[in-house]
Amino acid sequence: MTHAAQGLANDRIAVKFSEQGGSFKHMVSRRAFLSGVFASFGTAARAFAPETSIRPVLRPGGISQRGLPDAADLIAQANLGGRVGFAVADAQSGQMVETFFPLFALPPASVTKVLTGAYALDRLGRDFRFRTRFAALGAVNNGHLRGDLWLIGAGDPLFDTDALVRMVQNLRDGGIRTITGRLMIAHGALPQFFEIDSSQPDHVGYNPAISGLNLNFNRVHFEWRRTSSDCFVTMDARSDTIRPTVDMAQMHIANRVLPVYTYDQQGDQDHWTVARDALGEGGARWLPVRRPEVYAAQACRSILHSHGIAVQGLGYAPTALVDSVTLTEHVSDPLPDILRGMLRWSTNLTAEVVGLRATQAGGVHPTMLAASATAMGAWAQNNLGPHQSVFVDHSGLSGESRVCPKDMVRALLAVGGNNSVRTLMRTLTIDPEDDAPSNAVPIEVVAKTGTLNFVSSLAGYIATPGGRDLVFAIFCADVPRRAVLTQAERERPEGGRTYTTRARRLQRALIRRWVSAYG
Repeated sequence: MTHAAQGLANDRIAVKFSEQGGSFKHMVSRRAFLSGVFASFGTAARAFAPETSIRPVLRPGGISQRGLPDAADLIAQANLGGRVGFAVADAQSGQMVETFFPLFALPPASVTKVLTGAYALDRLGRDFRFRTRFAALGAVNNGHLRGDLWLIGAGDPLFDTDALVRMVQNLRDGGIRTITGRLMIAHGALPQFFEIDSSQPDHVGYNPAISGLNLNFNRVHFEWRRTSSDCFVTMDARSDTIRPTVDMAQMHIANRVLPVYTYDQQGDQDHWTVARDALGEGGARWLPVRRPEVYAAQACRSILHSHGIAVQGLGYAPTALVDSVTLTEHVSDPLPDILRGMLRWSTNLTAEVVGLRATQAGGVHPTMLAASATAMGAWAQNNLGPHQSVFVDHSGLSGESRVCPKDMVRALLAVGGNNSVRTLMRTLTIDPEDDAPSNAVPIEVVAKTGTLNFVSSLAGYIATPGGRDLVFAIFCADVPRRAVLTQAERERPEGGRTYTTRARRLQRALIRRWVSAYG
């Protein structure tokens, strides 16, 4: 995959990672999940206040006597351009201990996924699972299914080729050998969207389509290798064990230097071209698919054929007929495990799917992704305390969402119980500075990173060596610089990597400062 541009599926911070342990069996009830320190915030609403910078709060004896750098100096030294804002609070009392432009709203990037996870847990419950089914509307006699075979999606964002293979094996083990009808795809469990964010380059795999039936994160595997006279390419729905062929994604090699990729949709097919000069001796990458139901249907037909089960054609419908009988099903992991993976790998499709399902569970059936994100924002304002936040998706891939640091901290305080979304977040270990005393210990931070072009965010919880827990949000963004990028520049913009490196260095420096000052 590409480097950390535009909501990359693997957001990383330049610190040493370690997996946080923890169990989900003690997840608290909805009421407990939404209560806690939120009660101390009050309910008075407010509009965005003017840009203000509240100076650091000095503890008795004075922080300056310890030689700690001032937060404003650290920000100035980072030389990021644009805006930096942060807020830090005591986890027990909810009191803000230090802020810097805390009311200035900036793009949260993938930090949005923390709120999406809380939203899904509240609306769907921790026992929620996705169920993808094979069903039939017709009799099965002596291995013959007289009628159509239905593959019925539930939106499972982790459904993959291996899971589909197991379902087909179950059909064969159940005695089915022939099907007189078609393979029908029911894909209407979720509204279908061509992509998550229209501003992204066409070829980036972290911006796929969304559907009620998702396979392999709605990505097709493109591989190429040089031969003595030409370059050979394949497109398939592979797993580690099988490579089902699909023809809905076509790749043609073009004699040019740039652009590297072009995309065009023609009916049910995704037509790609790639610049010959951009291909080396061999390689591979995952490309997004824009018709997920066609992709899943062709992969499923290929797998059925490999198991000796032929179908007479393909068909598509939003839902299966109510009289269909389930033959076998794939049941996903419980929702907390799905969300743990979403927060660890920052998978955009997972965030959008669980956000949409949560909105549906609240009685709203959105036809636009932004409408579902708005519903999440209303839920957050009513339950977690953020005010005036604007969400246009559930993943943070769009740079149009806005959250201010203080509101993010309030939300984290509300969802930060020991058995809530906090247990699903990744633990980052920040090593002491090179010139730190020999007895200095690493700092454990349970947090979510967020990265877009010229946007870097970090928010979560700090367990200080002194036993005091802090809650924080740091948003860095150069919105004007981001706004002038062309679509072609968005994957690897000039100066983007330098900005991200400096922002992450600043985030670590601020965390070290807060631990020394308030820990």
